[in-house]
Amino acid sequence: MKADNQTMDRQIPVNVQRKRKLVRASKWLAGCIVVLAGGAWLGSQMMTSVDRKALVVSTVDRGTIEVSVTATGRIVPAFEEVITSPISSRILEVYAQSGDSVDVGTPLLRLDLQSTEMELAKSLDEREIRHQQMEQLRANIETQLSDRRMQIEVEEMKLSQLEAQLRNELYLDSLGSGTRDRVRQAETTLRTAQLQLQQLRQQYDNEVRVKKADLRMQQLQNGIFEKGLAEKQRTLTEAAICSPRRATLTYIATEIGATVGAGQKLAIVSDLSHFKAECEISDTYSDRVLVGGEALLRVGKERLPATIATVTPLSQSGAITFTVQPQNPSHPRLRSGLKTEVYVITSIRDDVLRIRNGSFYAGPGKYTLFIFKDDCTLVPREVQLGECNYDYIEVVSGLSEGEELVVSDMTKYKGKEKLRVRSEK
Repeated sequence: MKADNQTMDRQIPVNVQRKRKLVRASKWLAGCIVVLAGGAWLGSQMMTSVDRKALVVSTVDRGTIEVSVTATGRIVPAFEEVITSPISSRILEVYAQSGDSVDVGTPLLRLDLQSTEMELAKSLDEREIRHQQMEQLRANIETQLSDRRMQIEVEEMKLSQLEAQLRNELYLDSLGSGTRDRVRQAETTLRTAQLQLQQLRQQYDNEVRVKKADLRMQQLQNGIFEKGLAEKQRTLTEAAICSPRRATLTYIATEIGATVGAGQKLAIVSDLSHFKAECEISDTYSDRVLVGGEALLRVGKERLPATIATVTPLSQSGAITFTVQPQNPSHPRLRSGLKTEVYVITSIRDDVLRIRNGSFYAGPGKYTLFIFKDDCTLVPREVQLGECNYDYIEVVSGLSEGEELVVSDMTKYKGKEKLRVRSEK
């Protein structure tokens, strides 16, 4: 028993004690590493994460931007003509339907023209009456002027006779056979005849001017009547409703028996092989929309180059309207009534930093965008963006060429200092 106590009271060697301390320290360090790793793993699991497939990613590159502003547009036929009723009437027959291809002169519908034809016949009779009245007026004028000329000739003959009598009296007086009184009487009679002849000639000249004026007035009245008659004949011709050109009938009034007023729409013919766009844009961009300017029509995924053809100078409800002519107006993607986005190109900027256009962009200014710190981490950064077009946005500052960033809407992650990117395989 004493021997056992001596064995137990024996001192443990130093190297054994060191080994035991080293083992305990190793276990403690391993525990700390496990705790730290677990904390890091737990922190990474608690960090907000996003699926990479749900992100629209862009790489900052350098290139050219055709700066543009966006307008809304609607595709319409390049040519469209509205056919209206020239008279108040009613529809008797319809010869075509919407969608029909029509040629020049193709009958579309027939109006009731009975009253118009009767009115035209009455006007034709009146024209004949006016023609006879004009001939009668000319005959009367010629007769009156002829009578006046005859009177002048008679007075001229009398004047010649009186001049001869005066010469005789003067001759007799020179021989002593006549008297001075008879000479004075002959002179007075001659002077009276001269004044009467002068008066007749003046009256004749005045009558000629008056008769010419009467004749001219009658001619003007007849001319006005002829113009009205020609208008009635034209109206009657137009009342036979026919297609004015080769096109497609896009509308026609089909209610037989319906009453139509003068100027009421009866049909529309359109050229459905060529198109243009009627556009609208905020009047704040009125100084950028100019006739002859370049534009792009976005039809589906295609962009068609175009030119601004016309601009309406007046602003209505804060917007101006303009038309755009595609370079290929018969492009197969163009359809009447199709809505489209129109990009009006305002300037071209070369050798600028740019990123893909995204849904977040609302105009030039500062934005907080998420940048790839590495393949698995996104961090926010404030950047300054400039003008844009359909494809790209100009980078003013805050980004470097080659960096990757998210250009989709990240509003719900506002305020996050870091995001984890999940890449599911």
